[in-house]
Amino acid sequence: MSAGQYTPGAGDQPEPDNYPTPADRAGTPAAPDVRPADSQPVPPAPKATPAAPPERKVTRAGVIWAAVVAALVLLILLIVFILQNQEQALVKFLGFEGAVPLGMALFIAAVTGGVLVAMAGGARILQLRSNAHRARTQQRR
Repeated sequence: MSAGQYTPGAGDQPEPDNYPTPADRAGTPAAPDVRPADSQPVPPAPKATPAAPPERKVTRAGVIWAAVVAALVLLILLIVFILQNQEQALVKFLGFEGAVPLGMALFIAAVTGGVLVAMAGGARILQLRSNAHRARTQQRR
């Protein structure tokens, strides 16, 4: 006998399996193995649950499309609002005075408020980025 070869002897027989046998191709269970008298019965395998439907992934294109649709709906509602509020309103601001349609005056006020909020948010973002950059440079040292 050469090195690395194995020859089983008389006492080297494999132990019987204590596992249930696999189902045959038709889906019916095969005959169970003969088990020793002191072994516990093996419970039946749990039934396979139906496969869940595949999860839908959120993509950037999908998010952009939804945002564009929402923006278009808001613009249509805004146009309707402005067209329904055409009465002239007297507007005074810092000594300036003028007559503007009511819908347009409210629209200008809303846009001005949005610009002010965006400026405050932009300043805060710049502040946070500056602090993060400063922390990264200190961490590298």
